[in-house]
Parts: sequence; structure tokens; C-alpha cells
Amino acid sequence: MGCGTWAWGNQFLWGYTPEMDGELQRVFNLMVSQGVTWFDTGDSYGTGKFSGRSESLLGRFVAEYEGEHWGDIAIATKLAVYPWRLTPQSMVKACEKSAQRLQKPVDLVQLHWPPTKYFPWQEKPLLEGLARLYHQGKVRAIGLSNYGPDNLLKAHQFFQAQGVKISTLQVQYSLLSTYAISELGLKDLCRELDIKIIAYSPLTLGLLTGKYGLDTPLPKGSRRFLFKQLLPSIQPLLDRLRAIALNNGKTMAQVAINWCICQGTIPIPGAKNLQQAQDNIGALGWRLSNQEVKELEQIALNLDRKMIQNIFQTS
Repeated sequence: MGCGTWAWGNQFLWGYTPEMDGELQRVFNLMVSQGVTWFDTGDSYGTGKFSGRSESLLGRFVAEYEGEHWGDIAIATKLAVYPWRLTPQSMVKACEKSAQRLQKPVDLVQLHWPPTKYFPWQEKPLLEGLARLYHQGKVRAIGLSNYGPDNLLKAHQFFQAQGVKISTLQVQYSLLSTYAISELGLKDLCRELDIKIIAYSPLTLGLLTGKYGLDTPLPKGSRRFLFKQLLPSIQPLLDRLRAIALNNGKTMAQVAINWCICQGTIPIPGAKNLQQAQDNIGALGWRLSNQEVKELEQIALNLDRKMIQNIFQTS
């Protein structure tokens, strides 16, 4: 399991303020001390004047950390496919700026989304940029995000000709978002190509934690509208998730994250405070039974409504 840092610097969706930085550092320290040493970020994480804040905070936290597992810390960042990034060198420069904010070399660099649906001609130069970063020794590995099987195969062939391996594929995946892996069949393809699947948003923006229900206050902002649309339709899944959590002496969040692990993915749940971090860590060290995994999957696949897909996810 890793730790996602989308919320670190995001005012719009997650209500970030600089006053949270102390708590975020405590989250970082706890995670690393407990052996969760892989942090996922992106150069687009951080809204408005806090642009790049997630990477900058991670850089500071890594530099100031003095506890156990310091040598195991790994940072994976994603480079956004901005319209002005048109050349291989633009990707190289973007990664160099990320490394400056992180105060260390990037361990895993990922293309944040494929430009296939909008500017397909932009893709090849950006993939070439990732290959250059790898060959120049500026990153340890490369990965992709939001790629479907057709595009993934094409990218694999491109990188294979460059002598570069795709190490990871990051997709939206949870009990409420099974599309990319189950419906598109990415699990089998990634196994064949020896690519690890990273599951982002494994708790569906907090909807699978059990914190929100039909009779409880909903979060402010854009999540409020989404949750109001989804909650009436997903009660069978939440009820079973709650029952399995009770049977195992775990929380609903821990069961939801563990389910992703049992499916062979590497989930990267986010955490904004120590309670959330401790809850996430509790998803490790045990496994759901095969029957529980299949039961939850069957309920999830048969729901009338599910989480909306990332608009950049390709087939």
C-alpha cells in the first residue's frame, strides 16, 4: 500500500489550508514509521496559489524525517499532460522541476493521463520524454495512468523499442469503480506485461468509509452532489461492507482497501489526518477470505449506479 497526496494543497475539493501542514507532516511520519514508504503525488496537485504544494510538502517532510525506514522512502509523481507540453524536452524539464520541489530525484515518473481522446498527436513526444528521463538516469522507473488496454499495448510497444519497461499503471479502482480492471480486462493484460496496477481512489472519495449515509451530514463542495446521487443506490454494498468489517474486527475503510489488495492491486488511499492514516494502515497485515472478496465484487458489479469514471480513461 502507498499513500496518495492529492488532497495536500487542494483547496477546491479537499479544503486545504497551510494550517494543515503540521498534521500532514505527522501523517507522513506515521506512515513511514509503520513501513508505508511509498507516496504518490503529481505536479498538478495543489490548486491556485498552492500549485505544486503536494510535491513541495513531501520534499520538506522527507528532508526533515529522521525515523525508521528513511532509506525506503520512494516518491512517485505524475506529470500533467498540459497543452503546452508538446516535446520530449518539456517532459524532462517538468520532471526536473518536480525533483527540485521534492528535494530528491523522482523514483517513479508517470504520465498523468493519455492525450488520446483530445490531442492524440501529443502522446508520442511525451512518451519519448519519459524514455529520455529513464535513459538519462533521472528516474528509476516509468509508469502510465488512466490507460486502457488498447492504448497500453501501443505504449508498451513504443517503450519496448526504446528499451524501456513500463513498471506501473495507475487507474481509478474501488468497489464502486471496477470499470478499468474488471470491464476492460486490464488485470490479465498487466499480468502478461508484468506491470503493477496502482489503484487510486480506493475509498471513492471517502464514500466507502461509512462516514456518510442517507441520514448523516454530507461533505461540502462537489462531493456533496455526487454523494447524494450515489448513496441511495449503493446501500446493499455499504451494508455488506459494514457486516464484513464487524465480522473481521475492522473498519469499513480497512475492508475496502484490503479488497483492492486482494485483487492484486496496490491501493494508494489518501490521508489528511492521523486518524485517517491509522485507519489506512490497519488495512495491512491480514486478508479477506476468498468468499468475502467474491461476494463484495458480485454486489459491486450488480449495482445500478457507480462512481463516475475519470474523463481521460481510455479503452
